[in-house]
Amino acid sequence: MAMKNDCSVIEFILMGLTEQTELQLPLFFLLLVNYVVTVMGNLISISLICLNSHLHTPMYFFLFNMSFIDLCYSLVFTPKMLMSFISERNIISFAGCMTQLFFFCFFVNSECYVLTAMAYDRYQAICKPLMYMVTMSPKVCSLLMCDSYTVRFACAMVCVGCMIRLIFCDSNIINHYICDIFPLLQLSCSSTYVNQLVVSIGVSTVVITSSLSIFLSYALILFNVLPMSVSKGWSKAFSTCGSHIITVDLFYGFGMLTHVKPSSSGSVEQGKFFSVFYTNVVPILNPLIYSLRNKDVKLALK
Repeated sequence: MAMKNDCSVIEFILMGLTEQTELQLPLFFLLLVNYVVTVMGNLISISLICLNSHLHTPMYFFLFNMSFIDLCYSLVFTPKMLMSFISERNIISFAGCMTQLFFFCFFVNSECYVLTAMAYDRYQAICKPLMYMVTMSPKVCSLLMCDSYTVRFACAMVCVGCMIRLIFCDSNIINHYICDIFPLLQLSCSSTYVNQLVVSIGVSTVVITSSLSIFLSYALILFNVLPMSVSKGWSKAFSTCGSHIITVDLFYGFGMLTHVKPSSSGSVEQGKFFSVFYTNVVPILNPLIYSLRNKDVKLALK
């Protein structure tokens, strides 16, 4: 174990996704293909929105930001994960681990905010169409995203700051393929009470605020379309909101499965398994969902 003179850890060893040697090579190629498709899919989405003037609307502005977040998310985590399949010891420095943790907190929180903003955008488009271009003007949308990135940056800095204050003096082996919060807390020799409190408050605030805002937006949309004829109302709501609802379900569903730990011996391995979907599958599905279910994107692609 690499240590300083004060016996503090200066590097970590990432255990990776699995220790079963027969699965290493198949998983490497599977996740490599997934990574390439994720990068290409999100780059295509970003390029289409930038180059096609018909997609310069608030909805696609938020979709652009979501594709950008998913792209960066993949670039930060997947290469290091792929290395764990082909190297004997996947080592990451303490500074590198804290950097990875920072981007994890930043991008996850940012995606929550983007999904919330997209739900609010759909509410304005369906329930208040006459005021839509005023309420969701380019200036307003830009301010929303700037405020989002600023606040999420501050939250990520707080999370990393609380982690840096801990003392790691025993094991330096992280039973994961990324530097996640809870695997790191398990290695600390000092009290983690403050960290757990900060994480609990932060996650609860983000999840509750975001999920309630999304639920309220769609409740108001449903209330608005109910007076219409069943076919017309439901068709209008589902055609404009279907892709977003699927994305929200995938993001929050896999996120809950990853971080809600059951009291069983295989909970760590189960958490790593679900986190693969959270960190690798969701970023590849978002551009596919919006391209396959959206007429404007398919037209722009043609």
